[in-house]
Amino acid sequence: MPKQSKKRAPRGTLRRVLSYLKGYRFFLVASLLLSVGTVLFTLLLPVLIGNAIDLIIAPGNVDFDAILSIFKKAALIIGATALFQWLMNVSNNKMTFGIVRNIRNDAFAHLQKVPFSYLDSQKTGDIVSRVIADVDQFSDGLLLGFTQLFTGVMTILGTLLFMLLIHPGITLVVVLVTPISLLVAAFIARRTYHMFKKQSEIRGMQTALMEEAIGSHKVVAAFSAEQAMSARFYDLNERLRDASLKATFFSSITNPSTRFVNSLVYTGVALFGALAAIGAGATLTVGELSCFLSYANQYTKPFNEISGVVTELQNALACAARIFEVLDSPTEDPDREDATALVAPKGHVEFRDVCFSYSFEKPLIEHMNLTVLPGQRIAIVGPTGCGKTTVINLLMRFYDVNEGAILIDGRDIRSIKRSSLRESLGMVLQDTWLHSGTIRENIAFGNANATDEEIVAAAKAAHAHSFIKRLEKGYDTYLGEDGGALSQGQKQLLCISRLMLSPPPLLILDEATSSIDTRTEQRIQKAFATLMRGRTTFVVAHRLSTIKESDMILVMKDGNVIEQGNHEALLARNGFYATLYHSQFAK
Repeated sequence: MPKQSKKRAPRGTLRRVLSYLKGYRFFLVASLLLSVGTVLFTLLLPVLIGNAIDLIIAPGNVDFDAILSIFKKAALIIGATALFQWLMNVSNNKMTFGIVRNIRNDAFAHLQKVPFSYLDSQKTGDIVSRVIADVDQFSDGLLLGFTQLFTGVMTILGTLLFMLLIHPGITLVVVLVTPISLLVAAFIARRTYHMFKKQSEIRGMQTALMEEAIGSHKVVAAFSAEQAMSARFYDLNERLRDASLKATFFSSITNPSTRFVNSLVYTGVALFGALAAIGAGATLTVGELSCFLSYANQYTKPFNEISGVVTELQNALACAARIFEVLDSPTEDPDREDATALVAPKGHVEFRDVCFSYSFEKPLIEHMNLTVLPGQRIAIVGPTGCGKTTVINLLMRFYDVNEGAILIDGRDIRSIKRSSLRESLGMVLQDTWLHSGTIRENIAFGNANATDEEIVAAAKAAHAHSFIKRLEKGYDTYLGEDGGALSQGQKQLLCISRLMLSPPPLLILDEATSSIDTRTEQRIQKAFATLMRGRTTFVVAHRLSTIKESDMILVMKDGNVIEQGNHEALLARNGFYATLYHSQFAK
């Protein structure tokens, strides 16, 4: 049973795809009606041609007026068929690309709600591949389905009805041979789904590797790891080629197989139709035989198209399943019903018996207690992996505590709306983030209504104004992805300028000056001193020289606060902090 499940889309995938049709019922009904009209006109044309043939070969004088009238009707039918097909394609495009837009919007909106634990455990490139490449593959299959499946089914039903009206006996021959074509298409479809799914998965892995290689190109080059990265890409490329060839092979034999079966249908119709049209007891006229042959051809043609559509739909469903995996990923627990906004916080922060771990197997923070008074500056130091950044993650509610509580002004932060909490906490990280846009837009990212004067003032306060003015276009300089050609220090200055523009009641500086030279850092520290005045501030730092003025220093090790006090008191204790401090200034 498990083996069989790999060969088809997860249960409910098609139903979820169809659920996106709710907003496009008008276009769906229009497409169906236009499909019926197109098929009806298409099937009327052979009748007219058959009548014209019978008039031409009839004994006696040829009735040219009647023949001309038939051709006029045929011309009108051809024109109406073309118009109906065009309108049907417009309706199908509206449905397909509307559904694709909605799925992408839903996926992007959902990704804004997922917990950080989910993003930390996924490859960014694979998520991007699902939302972009897989949705494109899905739209191709869906469009083909709407365009050809409706018309194909209508054509099959319509031609059967018309053939029954002309000659039920020969129609029986057609019906008896048809199941062979359906069995061939179903046999191939069952074997193509898991191949297309594997193809999409490898494509996602390839996208992730490309993003990794391009984003970390300097690191790769620094370690002369180009060949190793190329080998990994070559291996994935070979796997993608093999998966694509297998999927293409099975999908490519669909059409020839069904064409062979359909040729048998056409041959049977021609043979039995010819026998019925000759002799004294003929039950078919030559015109009716011509009409019947045309119907037989039209009847079998949709099977070729539908078999191709089924293959493409297997690919589309495989891609849809990967997209829905993203949409089904867990979201952050919603704010509690009684959660309210944090209004004008004073900055009293308390960690009360807090326990937290990223995984149950590896405990990290255990029974942490801390009280921070309004306006105090708290520094957090310790070796890598001791839990410094985790404290910040918990304070920002990127993760929730496993036990205990974190309080701001006496309120459990879980009773505060996340958006309100994060608006009250300004944050500058070690890893800078700048979006594609001008320097002006990047500084004003958190305050779209900021004036030019306010933006310049913030840049001056962060000591970024001088280097910005040296750029050819100044504040209108366009930055590419992640800051383009700016140095790491310059990018950090812009991030600090962004915070200077809209200073919140509480501040978090996570290695905020680690990428800035010592001279600039001294000026930044003065700017921060002004900014931090009267605001509760948490500073995570490796450079212990930058935290001497802190009101309290928390020394962490293995997730626990092992020492706390001001700089002088901790040095006098001659404990772990003193060892860390002296190791940084040892000659």
